[in-house]
Amino acid sequence: MSEPGNDSGGLAEGTLISHLLELRDRLLKALLAIGICFVPCATYMNEIFTFVAKPLIQKLPTGATLIATSVVAPFTVPFKLALVAAVGMAMPYVLYQIWAFVAPGLYRHERKFAIPLLVSSVLLFYGGAAFAYYVVFPVMVSFFVATTPAGVSMMTDISSYLDFIMVLLLAFGAAFEVPVATVLLVWTGLVKISTLTKNRGFVLLGIFIVAAFLTPPDAVSQSFMAIPMYILYEAGILMSKLLLKDKIAEKEIPAP
Repeated sequence: MSEPGNDSGGLAEGTLISHLLELRDRLLKALLAIGICFVPCATYMNEIFTFVAKPLIQKLPTGATLIATSVVAPFTVPFKLALVAAVGMAMPYVLYQIWAFVAPGLYRHERKFAIPLLVSSVLLFYGGAAFAYYVVFPVMVSFFVATTPAGVSMMTDISSYLDFIMVLLLAFGAAFEVPVATVLLVWTGLVKISTLTKNRGFVLLGIFIVAAFLTPPDAVSQSFMAIPMYILYEAGILMSKLLLKDKIAEKEIPAP
């Protein structure tokens, strides 16, 4: 006859193993999705790099081109970009796999709250990257080209260019997650709505400081990041009031 302690220990071990097996399956599915997306991206990696480099190519002075200072750079740089593009394309499915693994451990009201938050975070990240590519980067490149000293030819290395634009896209994508971060702070109880609204001035100053670190050292780039971040901060406050109105109301009602 087995002891109750042994049964509970075996049950816990079996549950842990089943969770690990499920995690492995989810990771394999996510990697498979990235691999599937990588095939077309690798096939057209040169065209993808041309598309990404288009804002700079259009603003370069007449006769100036992008250059490769390494023998392998003409292959490795587009290949690296193709891999990044594949991860970006597969990211919604990867996040779904993460969600499918975590969701069974959440309460119903938590799942109901997390789904729109997850979808909005993906859309906001893509929106931030698109804003950086179509709006910020052309203005930034025009500024840099216009301030190039006389006698200096602007011929950018493709590896340096890719690193620069990837950092810029990731920075703006992350910056556009401000509403999601605001909602999470209110949801977890770390910050109250009244605190967020009362300290708007300090938040605005902090946003400009963060933008100064994340963008090149010019006021145009800093403003292009800071102003949307502050607008999104206000949007986060509004989202918190709408999504968490029941929770906020419970806290505002005094206990008997």
